[in-house]
Amino acid sequence: MNKFAVFSGFLGSGKTTTMMALTKYHTAHHGKAAMISNDLGGKGLADNRYAQFGGCNASEITNECICYVNEQLADRLRAYYAEGCELVVSDIPGFGVGALDHVYHGLSEKFPGQFNLAPFTVLTEPKTVAHLRSGKGGDLDYLLNTQLVEADLIVLNKRDLLSPTEVEEDLAWLRQQYPEAEAIAISALTGEGLEELSQALMTGSASMRRPDIGYGGPVFMEAMTKLSEYYLQYHATVCCNDFDGSAYLRDLAEAVQTAIAAGGYEIPHLKLLAWTAEGDYAKVDLLGTDRAVEPAHSFTGPCTELAVVLNGSAACPYAELDNLITGTAEEVSRRYQLELMIFNKECFGMGAQE
Repeated sequence: MNKFAVFSGFLGSGKTTTMMALTKYHTAHHGKAAMISNDLGGKGLADNRYAQFGGCNASEITNECICYVNEQLADRLRAYYAEGCELVVSDIPGFGVGALDHVYHGLSEKFPGQFNLAPFTVLTEPKTVAHLRSGKGGDLDYLLNTQLVEADLIVLNKRDLLSPTEVEEDLAWLRQQYPEAEAIAISALTGEGLEELSQALMTGSASMRRPDIGYGGPVFMEAMTKLSEYYLQYHATVCCNDFDGSAYLRDLAEAVQTAIAAGGYEIPHLKLLAWTAEGDYAKVDLLGTDRAVEPAHSFTGPCTELAVVLNGSAACPYAELDNLITGTAEEVSRRYQLELMIFNKECFGMGAQE
C-alpha cells in the first residue's frame, strides 16, 4: 500500500535528518521510499541538496508551502509511486501551522480516494518539550503548541540526548498533554526507533481531525508577524591553498549567531551547506542563539571553489535580518579572502511587518 506522510514540527526538531534516516532505513528494510523538501524560497534548498549528497531519493518543492500547491504535490506523489515508492514523506516550512487542514484535507477533497494518508506526524525534540513543560511562555509558544495539537503521531526526536527515564517522562507528558496523538521516541542520528516509526506510518492512517487552532486569527497573526525567512546562494573562489572550508562554514554560522543575539533576536534554525565541483560537501546547523553550532558533515579535503547555500528562519524583522546575515556573510568571507558571486538572495517576512 502506497503511503504519504507530512512531517510537521518546529525549526530544529530534526525533520530533514529524520526524513533522510527514515527514507534510507525503509528502503533498506521494507520497500522503496522517497522524501520531498519543501520551503518558501527558490530552488536549490540546502536540505534537498544535502539529502541528495547523502544518497537519499529526494526532490524539492519550492516557492510555496505544499499547503497551497496540492496539484503539484499530487503530481510529485504519482511520479514517485510510478517508480515503485511505497512511502513518501514531505516536510513543510518550519512555521507550517495549518498543514493538517491544507495538505491532508486538500488532497482528500481534490483527489478523493487517490492517496493513502499516513498519520499526520509532528516532530519535537527535548529542548522544546522542556520549554513547554516549564510553562514559562514565550513569543513562539503558540506555534510550538499548535503544531502538536494537530498531530496524529508525535515523534520525540533526539532521544540519544536523554536518559531512558527522561525519555519516558517526556513521552508521558506528551501523551497527557496531547491525548489525541500517539507518541514515540526516536533518534534519527543513531537510528533507534526508526522501525517503530516506519511501522506507525505504514500501518496507521490519518484521523483527519480538524482541531480548532485559531488559524488566521489574532494570536496566529501576532506570532507570524515576528518571523522572517532568509535564503542566500553564492559562489566562492578561494585564494589560498590552506583554506579550510569546514572551518569557514562554522565561523560563518557562529558570526551570524553573535550578530542575531546582539540585536536581541532569535534564530531557531540556520542551515549552511557548501560543496565543490568534485562532489565533496559540508553542512553546519545553528539551532538558536543559546546552542553551539552543530557540524553535520565536513569536507574530506581542501577546497578551491565552493557553492554555498544558506537558509535561515528567525524571529526578526526581515529588513534587519537581511542586513545582519548578508553583512556577516560578506565580512566572514573577506576574513577568509574569498571572492564572492551572489546569484540569489531572498528575505521576506511571514506576516505584515513594519
